[in-house]
Amino acid sequence: MQIIRDIAALRHAISAMRQGGKTIALVPTMGALHEGHMSLVKKAKTLADHVVVSIFVNPTQFGPNEDFDAYPRDEQKDGAMLAEAAVSILWAPDVSVMYPPGHVTHVEVAELGADFCGAARPGHFDGVATVVSKLLNQVRPDIAIFGEKDWQQLAIIRQFVRDLDFPVDIIGAPIARAADGLALSSRNAYLTPQQRSDAVHLSEALNRAAQAIAAGENVASVLAKAEQAIIAGGFDSVDYLALTNKDTLARLDQYSGPARLLAAARMGKTRLLDNLAVG
Repeated sequence: MQIIRDIAALRHAISAMRQGGKTIALVPTMGALHEGHMSLVKKAKTLADHVVVSIFVNPTQFGPNEDFDAYPRDEQKDGAMLAEAAVSILWAPDVSVMYPPGHVTHVEVAELGADFCGAARPGHFDGVATVVSKLLNQVRPDIAIFGEKDWQQLAIIRQFVRDLDFPVDIIGAPIARAADGLALSSRNAYLTPQQRSDAVHLSEALNRAAQAIAAGENVASVLAKAEQAIIAGGFDSVDYLALTNKDTLARLDQYSGPARLLAAARMGKTRLLDNLAVG
């Protein structure tokens, strides 16, 4: 596995890998890799000849009071995991490479980024869209794999890739979960043992709500009960819990077809995301 940190070397390596019509998949990450990330790598290896994994903790998607400095980083461990998985390139640029002096351009997303995590974290999805645009331009993959855990992020990436005519297929990979159902996340490392035990109540509440909505129960009533269950299960607050159109993310007060339940809840200083298909 090559570890590359500057764009010229990356493009030279990508050009060499493309010889003979070989295809390339990109898996963008912020490091602190876990089995959820590795499931994306595994999927990428089934879809392309070479896999590039990027590790970059992107400062532009963190707000002023968020955890950029505390975000877990362990490139040595991450690199060993990727090498064992036979990844072709670890793309690990510095902030100065991604945002050199004088960098002023950014990608702004509108309606899809206004609600849910976008409302709680103003500017977050503009930062995500900007860095993903740069990664797609740098690596120029045939496909890029993103986890479905952040469904809103996935919907936004699909939208701006269409809008800006990026020649790449965006593939969503199913949420990787622990044996008890908790969605795997780098931020799970922030949880105390008791919090980790209680955190499963988020996915449990979503599963019960999805079944009730699909069975025809009143959406507002089901969501209210689910929010109560999440709080009773040990969470301090629920940022949002909504039934949405799976593509546009428009909130739904009635269920009439394939939809998505989206949730974000806080436990201590940790904010956990989850979502579930309905129908």
